[in-house]
Amino acid sequence: MPIIKSAKKRVKTTKKATARNAKTKKGLRSAFKLFAKSTTAKNHSAAQSALDKAAKKGLLHKNKVARKKRQLSAAAKKAGTKVEKKAAKVTKTVAKKAAPAKKAVAKKPAAKKAPAKKK
Repeated sequence: MPIIKSAKKRVKTTKKATARNAKTKKGLRSAFKLFAKSTTAKNHSAAQSALDKAAKKGLLHKNKVARKKRQLSAAAKKAGTKVEKKAAKVTKTVAKKAAPAKKAVAKKPAAKKAPAKKK
């Protein structure tokens, strides 16, 4: 059992991460099994979504996810399932970044006043 405070915190975070990873892996496996059972467009989409979630959470490497998605698409095509590609979404932040930024106007330094003379 850890004594140091940071080690105690690591134990807690590791338990949470382990539970989250187990849930994600289980969802991924079940999505693959459903797709293997019946290769419909709905199951194909669910399997790809599960792969994307696993990559987002750092459970699988992005190249492995890309390879698995390609394999899923090939299997769907071989089974005769028509798979539609989703159009890429353009977010507002991307549109805002495209516009050139306005330059800030430099302020002139304030003129120093001479100290008042005593009479």
